Amino acid sequence: MTLPAPAQGGSPAAAAGDPRRPVQLLVAGGIVVTMDPERRVIAEGAVAIDAGRIVAVGPLAELEAAFVGLERLDAAGRAVIPGLINGHTHLPMTLFRGLADDEDLDDWLQHTIFPAEAMNVDGAFVRCGTRLALAELIRGGVSTVCDMYYYEQVVAEELAAAGLRGLLGEALIDLPSPDCPDHASAMACIERFVGAWQGHPLITPAIAPHAPYSVCDQHLQEARAFADRHGCPLVIHLAETRHELEQCRQRTGTTPVQHLAALGVLGERMVAAHAVWAEAADLDLLRDHGVGVVHNPQSNMKLASGVAPLPAMLARDLAVGLGTDGSASNNDLSLWEEIDTAAKLHKLIHADPKLISAQEAFEMATIRGARALHLDAQIGSLQVGKRADMAVIDMDAINQIPLRSIYSALVYATKASDVRSLVVEGRVLLRDRQLLSLDLAAIEAEALLYRRRILERLGLADS
Repeated sequence: MTLPAPAQGGSPAAAAGDPRRPVQLLVAGGIVVTMDPERRVIAEGAVAIDAGRIVAVGPLAELEAAFVGLERLDAAGRAVIPGLINGHTHLPMTLFRGLADDEDLDDWLQHTIFPAEAMNVDGAFVRCGTRLALAELIRGGVSTVCDMYYYEQVVAEELAAAGLRGLLGEALIDLPSPDCPDHASAMACIERFVGAWQGHPLITPAIAPHAPYSVCDQHLQEARAFADRHGCPLVIHLAETRHELEQCRQRTGTTPVQHLAALGVLGERMVAAHAVWAEAADLDLLRDHGVGVVHNPQSNMKLASGVAPLPAMLARDLAVGLGTDGSASNNDLSLWEEIDTAAKLHKLIHADPKLISAQEAFEMATIRGARALHLDAQIGSLQVGKRADMAVIDMDAINQIPLRSIYSALVYATKASDVRSLVVEGRVLLRDRQLLSLDLAAIEAEALLYRRRILERLGLADS
C-alpha cells in the first residue's frame, strides 16, 4: 500500500504531537471488498477518507499507524463494500407501490399508471415519493441511483439534500406530461435542468427520452444532439418487451436497437434500461457504441416482459449494471434482491449452474454497474482517488452464518436489513441503521396521506 505524505500545518493531531495524518473519516476494521482491478479482499482492513475522497485502502494496522480519523466508523466483524448502484429507477413512483400488480406492461402503463400520473403527479408528489424512496435506498446500502421521471429538478434537490449520488434524467415523451404540456416546453425544461446541475458533486443531470415507441424518430435524434451538445448522459428504456420489438419491426423492418443505430442515437453516453429483446447483432451494436445497459430482472419477471440475454452481454464484456425499476412495477428498491435474482435466474433459464457467478453478480451492482452509468472513474470500487461511497454490512445475522466465501455471503445470503452504515462522498448517511439525513417518521406520515388521496382519485378501495 502506498500512503500519501502527512498533512502539514496545525491539525488537531499535530498539535497533540501525533505524527499521524488527520483525515475526515476512518472506516476501521472488517472485510474490505475493494472491487478494484485485482479484486482485492482485505481480511482486516480499513479505508481512510478526506474531503469526500478515498485517500488510502489497506490493512487496518497500517492505516491506523498512518492516519487518525476526525470521525471513526467501526466496521470490525463486518464487511466494507463499495456503495451499491441502482442503475434504473423511477423514484417518485414509490407512492404508486402496489397500485397495479399482475398486469403486462402495456395494460399496466395505459390503464393504470398513465391515468394515475395525470391525476396525481406534481412537484409536491415527486418530493414526497422521492424522500420515501431515498429512505429505502439508504437503508439498503445504495449510494448511487439512475433515475428517470418528471419534475427531476425536485428529485435532484432531494438527493442533494439527503446526500445520495444520482444520475438523473428529466423525462421526454410525446404525450402531455405532468410537468410539460408539449415537446417544446419539455426541451426547455430539460435545458434548464441540465444547466442548473452540471458540475454538482453528487448530481449528474441527463436527458431521458422515454422509449423508441413513445418518442418519435425526430425527437430521439434531437435528444441525442442535445446530449452531445451538453456532454450529458442520455437515459432510455430500450427493447423491453416482445410487443415493442414486434411493433418496431412492423414500422421500421428492424429491431429497436438497430433502429436507434440507424438514426444515429446510440452513443457512449447512453444508459439503456432492460434490453430484454436484444439479439446478437443488437448486443454487438450496444458494445461497439459504448452503451451502458441496465438489467432489471425482478421487474421484467413481474411484468412477464422476458429475460435479458445477460450471459451473452457479459461474454461481450458489455457494461451491464443492475436496477430495480420503479416501485410501481417491482415493488421495492432492494438491490440485494436484484443481485441474488440475477445470479440465479440465468442459471435456471440456461440450465447451467455455472453461469453468472456470485462475483460477477456483485460486480454488476458495483464496478460494472458504475461502467454502465459511465461513472466508473469516480465510483464502483474502493480505490485511492475515487469518491468515498461505501456501505458497512453486518455479517453475523443468522442467515449469513457460517461465513465461508464473502461473495457467496453477499450475493446469496445478505439482505437489505443487514446494512449497518452508508457513506456517500465521505458523509455518513446511515449509522447503526439510523438515518442521519432524513426524517423517517415525517416521510412515512406524508406518504400515507398520499396513499389515501391516490386511491380516492382513482376510485379504488383501500384493501
